[in-house]
Amino acid sequence: MRMCRVSWTVVATRGARPCRRFSSAPGGETLSERNQRHAMYMLSLALGTLGVSYASVPLYKVFCQATGFGGTTQRAEDNRLEDLTPAEDGRVLKITFTADVSDEMPWRFKPQQRSIKVVPGETALAFYKASNSTKTAITGVATYNVFPPKAGLYFNKIQCFCFEEQRLRPGDEIDMPVFFFIDKDILKDKSMGNVNHITLSYTFFKTGDDSEAIETEESREYRVEKGGPEDQHRAIAPGARGQAIGGNVATSPTR
Repeated sequence: MRMCRVSWTVVATRGARPCRRFSSAPGGETLSERNQRHAMYMLSLALGTLGVSYASVPLYKVFCQATGFGGTTQRAEDNRLEDLTPAEDGRVLKITFTADVSDEMPWRFKPQQRSIKVVPGETALAFYKASNSTKTAITGVATYNVFPPKAGLYFNKIQCFCFEEQRLRPGDEIDMPVFFFIDKDILKDKSMGNVNHITLSYTFFKTGDDSEAIETEESREYRVEKGGPEDQHRAIAPGARGQAIGGNVATSPTR
């Protein structure tokens, strides 16, 4: 077989067009344009996350009521309350109450009773207490759940403080009622036949505060008292009595 030898010749052409410079991003987009686009995406994501955080409580409420997630209780209708009667042969259920606060919430929050016993169809009233021992007014909102979660379908609340903002000034405390009943249909649900104990849990989250400080011995409100012929004003702390001396006001602590 005859071998053919092929030689390649590189020809340099004068005035050859320079190689085209390709951009590092697709579609002719420069690197700076791509970085700017990514920065806008990240900013939009951050703003969206911030908006969701502010709307998390109402969104959580709507989601739970629609899906029953987390043992969401039901809201009792007025027409059902008129015909509400305790089940004659219903078993007794033990309802336990627990309370918690988020890491950033400095309130003290606890149930007023550890547990109560109810019969399905019977109304019951329980109380929670919240107190603010800090030096600022704080606003909070509570979420709740029921355990076991499947019991939430039969746990009907008539009155509740959940998902409503509560504002406590420094040193304030408040008793918050939970008026509820267990639906008698729980007795017809075979999957609930072994459930005799239901836990209702509340968690308070901080939603805002302000710089309103409590009144102390070092920081008091001062009243103004007139004295002397020239009506000179002097600030006098509450609890001190003034004695006019030569047109001026001298104060001495009240004993």
